[in-house]
Amino acid sequence: MGTAGECRIAALGVEHAYDVLTIYQLGIDEGHATFETAAPTWEEFDAAKLPQHRHVALDDAGRVLGWVAAVPVSDRCAYAGVVEHSVYVHPEARGRGVGSGLLRALFGSTEAAGIWTIQSGIFPENTSSLTLHQRVGFRVIGTRERIGRHHGVWRDVVLVERRSPLVA
Repeated sequence: MGTAGECRIAALGVEHAYDVLTIYQLGIDEGHATFETAAPTWEEFDAAKLPQHRHVALDDAGRVLGWVAAVPVSDRCAYAGVVEHSVYVHPEARGRGVGSGLLRALFGSTEAAGIWTIQSGIFPENTSSLTLHQRVGFRVIGTRERIGRHHGVWRDVVLVERRSPLVA
């Protein structure tokens, strides 16, 4: 895996599918990334994620270090400017600025599209994700207590959001 200085951000496409889904599964396997228990198929991922708001971080050899993607939170017109995102970084690439680079790319694409709010839910045990999000401008909205079961255990989710300073 390359260092942050060797990282470049690119549009996430089908050519990245295997690596993106592998990184997704690695995050799932750690137990504090998502309620999901298995990565989706590429077809499911591709259909769910907004194409213009999918980015990958690549090292100097073109290997995927991480990814970010967004989905709409609602089909109601009042929420047209609100998306929910996911960001995953390969375990060997963490702590090198990959996550912040991916989130900044997401800020650029969402603001260009007129999106004013990016939100996410993070397990409180995922302190590195919470720290990353706060460092790049997300704020904690609150905690949804016992919102869902994960492997038979009730889990809390910390809600975070970033409001665009450019899109009113």
